[in-house]
Amino acid sequence: MTLIEVLIALVILVTGILGTVALQVTAKKASFDAMQRSLASSLVQNIVERMRSNDASALDQYAGSDYGEVLNTLPGKRCNMPDSLCTTTQRVANDQYEWELALMGADSKKNTQNRAGLIKVRACISIHYNEVTVLIVWQGKTPSVSAHIESCGENIKSRRQVLLPAFIF
Repeated sequence: MTLIEVLIALVILVTGILGTVALQVTAKKASFDAMQRSLASSLVQNIVERMRSNDASALDQYAGSDYGEVLNTLPGKRCNMPDSLCTTTQRVANDQYEWELALMGADSKKNTQNRAGLIKVRACISIHYNEVTVLIVWQGKTPSVSAHIESCGENIKSRRQVLLPAFIF
């Protein structure tokens, strides 16, 4: 009888341990997705603030649907120093390059592999007069259902997106 009681206790203990491990795996995936969403939110705000700090006449130069596809080439003149005098067009080129670096995680590398950024990221910026819409799409860890799918990036089951409409004057 004692042996049967010990076996039942072991089965209950093993079931509890397996449940805890499964819970830990699920929590890790959710934590990763939350970190990715936080990064995407930060990047959306970043490009909108870059657009606001530049001349409003250059707003249309930010529009594009290929952000994250291939990293843009390094701009001829870098505007990342306080004493750098740059034209509006040069600032747009620098803003796009630096934003795409952060978007793809290319600003943090180990050997030649990107170590930060979003997974399979794609970003689109559309501009209609002073209304700017920034959309970032990336691949999450778990499948999801999205009620509203914009036409930017791949349409996959684990698709995540952050959409920010803003007005820039």
